[in-house]
Amino acid sequence: MTTKALLEGGPDDLAGTTVTIVPPGQELKIPHTGGYEHYKVTSRHEDTEEGRMIVFQWWERTEVAE
Repeated sequence: MTTKALLEGGPDDLAGTTVTIVPPGQELKIPHTGGYEHYKVTSRHEDTEEGRMIVFQWWERTEVAE
């Protein structure tokens, strides 16, 4: 099953964007500018132009070791 999630918080260029998650999980780890942005699932949903989506809230960033 393919599900889309709405990102809330975090870097300005990610906040408010949608991502595809397969299968739906409790956390998302998104590669972004030399690191990863981490999002956790919430109990909230939001209606968007693409349909109803579950909201994932940003909670931390980790850096990629060089």
